[in-house]
Amino acid sequence: MAQLTEKQQVIQRLGQLKAERATWWAHWLEITSYLAPYQGRFYVQDRNKGWKRFQSVLDNTAQRALETLAAGLMGGLTSPARPWFRLGVRDQELMAHGAVKEWLADCTRVMLHVFARSNVYRVLHGMYRELGAYGTSAALVCEDHKNLIHLYPLTIGEYCLAQDWQGNICTVYREFEKTVGEVVKEFGIDAVSPSVKSMYDSGSLDKWITLVHCIEPNEDRDPTKLDNQNMAWKSVYYERGGDPDKALRKSGYKRFNVLAPRWQVAGGDIYGHAPGMESLGDIKQLQQEQLRKSQGIDYMTNPPLQLPTNLKNRDVDRLPGGITFRDSAGGGDKIETMFDVRLDLSHLLADINDVRARVRSSFYADLFLMLQGDSDTTKTATEVTELREEKMLMLGPVLERLHNELLAPLIDITFDRLMETGAVPPPPPELQGQDLEIELVSMLAQAQRAIATNGVDRFMSNALAIAGSKPEILDRIDVDFWAEDYADMLGVAPKVLVPREVAEEQRQQRAQAQAAAQQSAMAEQRAKTAQTLSATPTQGGASTGLDDTMNLFSQGLGAPSTAGA
Repeated sequence: MAQLTEKQQVIQRLGQLKAERATWWAHWLEITSYLAPYQGRFYVQDRNKGWKRFQSVLDNTAQRALETLAAGLMGGLTSPARPWFRLGVRDQELMAHGAVKEWLADCTRVMLHVFARSNVYRVLHGMYRELGAYGTSAALVCEDHKNLIHLYPLTIGEYCLAQDWQGNICTVYREFEKTVGEVVKEFGIDAVSPSVKSMYDSGSLDKWITLVHCIEPNEDRDPTKLDNQNMAWKSVYYERGGDPDKALRKSGYKRFNVLAPRWQVAGGDIYGHAPGMESLGDIKQLQQEQLRKSQGIDYMTNPPLQLPTNLKNRDVDRLPGGITFRDSAGGGDKIETMFDVRLDLSHLLADINDVRARVRSSFYADLFLMLQGDSDTTKTATEVTELREEKMLMLGPVLERLHNELLAPLIDITFDRLMETGAVPPPPPELQGQDLEIELVSMLAQAQRAIATNGVDRFMSNALAIAGSKPEILDRIDVDFWAEDYADMLGVAPKVLVPREVAEEQRQQRAQAQAAAQQSAMAEQRAKTAQTLSATPTQGGASTGLDDTMNLFSQGLGAPSTAGA
């Protein structure tokens, strides 16, 4: 049996991955119909099509809730308007070094600038939308000579995923289309097939060409070589119907350059599930009830009529104030409704509002719009804070997964690009051999950590109350550690707190200054006392208070002489 070529192996595995993905297909299509009509590419030719896709949507509550979720994650997790992460190391003593802190802060600032200049934030918003709808999203992190990185978004249906034994996504296969002009510009005229070259030469630049792209672990690499053909991950592009074994481009990556976060994963599933899947029943029910409500209103405003037979095939003016002439022998025939339509839609409207509330809750819209939608003005600031923190707990597992599968890989890849291009200076010697850690300081991350401050606040409040009668309780509180830990819970910038050694030095200087001031005050007081004694006559003017005091010390603190008294 002839051995398969590399291209045939890629095409074969693409078919296997499609078969594995097929069980999700119908569900994704239904979500697209009712929730995200312009998302998804479920057929190769399903691109750049502007036909109407909202035929199944009669109530857009779910669409607005999904947009609220995407905007809330964007603003609360990766806001372009404020820092949302910082770099650090596990060793806190090392973090106290000025050079280390400054270099890590510079790297963070440069990466935030790179994200702002590139298309990162625009793509992240779309990824949050697909995560909320389908539970899975993906984007390629490509090198860019101008902005260092460029994200190429993928939509559900056009890619297949595979994972390693630890459950981490490690493989992406996708089948998509590009125009002749795009293919030639990206891969070069010499790399394309003769048919594409012929179309390009004839000016047919807008013809669509099907491509296959795979990114997977490079099992056949030579670790001793550093070229891109022997990187940890390989990337290969093929024309679907091109030359049997000619690749458009072969390259590689040190890191897996695909961001493929999932909302939630059950067991060893490859694809995730999301609020869009959980609320699909409510979304469909909402459309059905809106249809029934419209039909009920139509029955009441435009009911079916019964007419006398002599009006058959004649015009009947049914507009307000309209007049219709007819002949009637008995004069008793009337134009009237077929049946009495008096529908009570209040129960249907109540159920519609109930379903809408369930849909909004499924997409956490009540969390992100809590203050805006809360009509209870009697709540105190403390009650509002506790309510917000309680709702934040619901997002905890999702935020942790997004950190591991989306934000941390994005930061790692960008940091590698910064070091490769020399966009930041070399790290200080203290950081040699140290692993950097990523800490999220976004609004949502801070809100999660701020929940821990409730226990600290209660303890400190009770401790201070007890200190009124038992002051020794304060000896058990390490205020330096409290300040550092509390600031970390609230996401306060490290530069706000001075290092412990600096604080200790300041305290010693302050203590020395206080001791010197106390000694100076005591010396001044002694001088004033001596001056007062020297001016105070004793023993009938024969002596002074200062003489008597000196006499006491000279006599071993004995009683002063009374001679001549």
